[in-house]
Amino acid sequence: MDEQEYQRAAEACLERAARWLDGLEDVDVTKGDGIVTVEFEDGERFILNRQSAARQMWFAAGARAWHYRWDDAGGTWVDDRDGHDLYDRLAGVVGEKLGVRLSRPA
Repeated sequence: MDEQEYQRAAEACLERAARWLDGLEDVDVTKGDGIVTVEFEDGERFILNRQSAARQMWFAAGARAWHYRWDDAGGTWVDDRDGHDLYDRLAGVVGEKLGVRLSRPA
């Protein structure tokens, strides 16, 4: 993946996540300059951001963090350790925080 492809894929990821998060209740979502910040009513924040130097997406939730690389075969972002999908993890972690089961971002 060259730099332009990475930038397009990363921006699409941020847009997809922000649009999905905006549809949820009890969260405030801020998007800007390669970062999507999700703030919950208790003040806790989760952050999804692009890491251009590594050509990855990083997601931090509480004391946990994951790094995702683009997978051409699957057409999605996958964890660089165990291969799980970023959108599945996002839905799982946000849903756990809100105490509900969420479907992954469309």
